[in-house]
Amino acid sequence: MAILIQQTFKNIMLTLLFLSLLAVPAYAERIKDLASVEGVRGNALVGYGIVVGLNGTGDSSNSSPFTINSITAMLERLGVNVRADISKMKPKNIAAVIVTAELPPFARPGQQLDVTVSSMGDSKSLRGGTLLVTPLLGGDGRVYSVAQGALSVGGFALSGKSGSVTKNHPTVAKIPNGGRIERAAPHGMEMGQDKVVLTLKHPDFTTVKRMQQAINQKFGHPIARAIDAGTVEVLNPEGNAVMLMADLEQIELSSDHRAIVVVDERTGTVVMGQEVTIDMVAVAHGNIHVSVGENPLVSQPAAFSGGTTQTVDRTKVDVKEDDSKLVVLPKQVSLSSLVDALNSVGASPSDMISVLQAIKAAGALHAELKVI
Repeated sequence: MAILIQQTFKNIMLTLLFLSLLAVPAYAERIKDLASVEGVRGNALVGYGIVVGLNGTGDSSNSSPFTINSITAMLERLGVNVRADISKMKPKNIAAVIVTAELPPFARPGQQLDVTVSSMGDSKSLRGGTLLVTPLLGGDGRVYSVAQGALSVGGFALSGKSGSVTKNHPTVAKIPNGGRIERAAPHGMEMGQDKVVLTLKHPDFTTVKRMQQAINQKFGHPIARAIDAGTVEVLNPEGNAVMLMADLEQIELSSDHRAIVVVDERTGTVVMGQEVTIDMVAVAHGNIHVSVGENPLVSQPAAFSGGTTQTVDRTKVDVKEDDSKLVVLPKQVSLSSLVDALNSVGASPSDMISVLQAIKAAGALHAELKVI
């Protein structure tokens, strides 16, 4: 009896737990995920370098003369004079490359970052190569990092006299922690600044209003002010922007956005948000299938007729039209019911694109139809 009561109590508690989970409010997002801080961003770095140690897959002297010039200038800086033999140089083990990287915000000298190395000549593969010292410049022309190291290539290229095999992109490589920062990143945020500006990743009037209200409610007084649909200014009363941002990032609110249907006609992909709705509309959907086949016949001449054997073309064309049904789609209020209604028409993803475009043209689709 005690065991039965204990099991009944356990079932009741599980039921109450399940009901409590159903009552959880809509998912809230952090400001950290919805907005970025004005002035806190990465900076693009770029440099020109030389990769050595390739196994005959480097640049050719005819198609990439700049590689020869780079090798000559580099060797002269190292005290080697090759001007007299420059015409005989064949750099099959060397490739000219462009080196790119992203300088993160608040980066300091001594830190390391990943760099990407891309061939700019006619090199067939960078596999097995080593990048020589390459300065990486920012948009202001100043050197912020220096890159060097062995390349990591995620592909390969093999070829013979009558064929070749290539996997992925062997002319692009990575060097993990291959760049060392030599100059600090430009300061986009100071601790004692008067205010912090938050920029929404997806501007929306409703979301920016909710963000302003959530911030003011958190701090108990109006320190936040919405400037436009994508910007919120927050005062820094304590004079410490770092601690202010730490508090702002963890504030949660529900975001809002427009109803959009994204259509990719190349792949037949359709993506819809949960806000998409339609009015009552009737849709007739049907396809025409055309099949064309070639069945050549051989015509043999009669014996001793002096004729020749001929091939006679015979083409067979079949046309089949599916039965189209007129289906009434009632006014929908959710994404799942809209998808169910469209599936009831029997449309494939590619056909559904035409159905959605027709519904939009009829004015019954309450969403922005975006074709990519």
